Amino acid sequence: MSEYYKIQKYFYFISGILLVLIGTIGIFLPVLPTTIFLILASACFIKSSPRAHQWLKNHKLFGQYIKNYEEKSGLTLKSKFFNILFLWIMILISILFFTSEIVIKIVLLLIAIGVTIHLLMIKTRKSDFDEISLS
Repeated sequence: MSEYYKIQKYFYFISGILLVLIGTIGIFLPVLPTTIFLILASACFIKSSPRAHQWLKNHKLFGQYIKNYEEKSGLTLKSKFFNILFLWIMILISILFFTSEIVIKIVLLLIAIGVTIHLLMIKTRKSDFDEISLS
């Protein structure tokens, strides 16, 4: 295994852990969405550790988010709303305060548009009752 490949795996694994932490905070902080961070964490774990991906997918609290996305059973309207809202808030903050380069601003806007379209195209589940269970 090449050194580059090892570094890449560690990067994805650490990113996955950080994304799970942010997603966990999102459970308790209504402004911060959970689903998108757990989906991104899952993608990082797929690239770095199948064992971590299985742990996340089978987790009592987080597993349902991942299964709903992977099995294409959909996201709730509430989840879509908060994911898109948070995405645009973060993109706009980045555009307004963190870059003056017009090319970067355009790229950020294109990314936000693409992610928004992707989230809107995901099937919408009709109920919120199984969104999360803390018991």
